[in-house]
Amino acid sequence: MSADGERGSVTAEFAVALPAVLLCLALCVGAVIGAARFAGLTAAAAAAARLAGRGDDPGGASAPAGASMSIEREGGTVCVRMTDPEGTVLSGLGVRLTARACALDEGGGG
Repeated sequence: MSADGERGSVTAEFAVALPAVLLCLALCVGAVIGAARFAGLTAAAAAAARLAGRGDDPGGASAPAGASMSIEREGGTVCVRMTDPEGTVLSGLGVRLTARACALDEGGGG
């Protein structure tokens, strides 16, 4: 092939590769954001479990905005489950963040 026959091939290859690179970059950034959000959700669930275990209001734990919380008491422990339905860039793919933490129930179940 002559040099004229290959003209524009680099541009075409770049045009094909660029969307794939951008998609990989977006997924990586989404995963990092999701991991940071999950760490915060886990810390908030642990704080809420400790508060509920002492008999205090677990709503004082700093949960991420929009997160839901459920509390279960069983066998001398109190467990808090926090779910963040819209916490990551990957939520469009059905990724839902959920953290669960348990503590001793020192408040007597009340």
